[in-house]
Amino acid sequence: MSRRRPASRAPKKPARRPGQLRLIGGEHRRRRLPVLDSPGLRPTPDRVRETLFNWLSGVTPGARVLDLFAGTGALGLEALSRGAAGAVLVERDARVARALVDNLATLDITRAEVVVDDALRHLAGPPRAATLAFVDPPFRQGLAGPCCEALEAGWLDDEAWIYVETESELDPEVPAGWSLHREVRAGDSTGRLYRRRSTPGESPDGDAC
Repeated sequence: MSRRRPASRAPKKPARRPGQLRLIGGEHRRRRLPVLDSPGLRPTPDRVRETLFNWLSGVTPGARVLDLFAGTGALGLEALSRGAAGAVLVERDARVARALVDNLATLDITRAEVVVDDALRHLAGPPRAATLAFVDPPFRQGLAGPCCEALEAGWLDDEAWIYVETESELDPEVPAGWSLHREVRAGDSTGRLYRRRSTPGESPDGDAC
């Protein structure tokens, strides 16, 4: 009687290495933190973060930060490492938010709050003015413009800085009082840093236009 040959097994796929976030500067420079493997989670590249925080070197220490679409926390955690006074990190995915809480605990940072909420719904609530805001929504969902507009409802100090990261083909609509300060492109994304003018007719550096 012939024996049945064992069914051939498909080769195993190599285990996927967990992602990591590396903080670039400040108190927690070079610290590496775990990142969830979650669809759509897209941390701001190291090169872009380094460029951005070089631009913000005189702004970040003591800043009150609002990080919308916080995701991995690449921007909010970097700001806290570089001396921000506090931060609110808004993330609608509860698992991703839990990972943010864990990473804050790992770094022993207590001056930050993680809010599990949709960004636009959060902005419809009672405002807390920030001196530095990050808007890094999922690409191609039409969220950048509405979020920027909603920030004007008391969420920004008179001369706040706002960083907006979008797909490169999009030129986001921002409030009339925002002035483009710098921009950086990496791959299919473009980051733009704006300054909110306290009074019409002033440049971002306070000089008359």
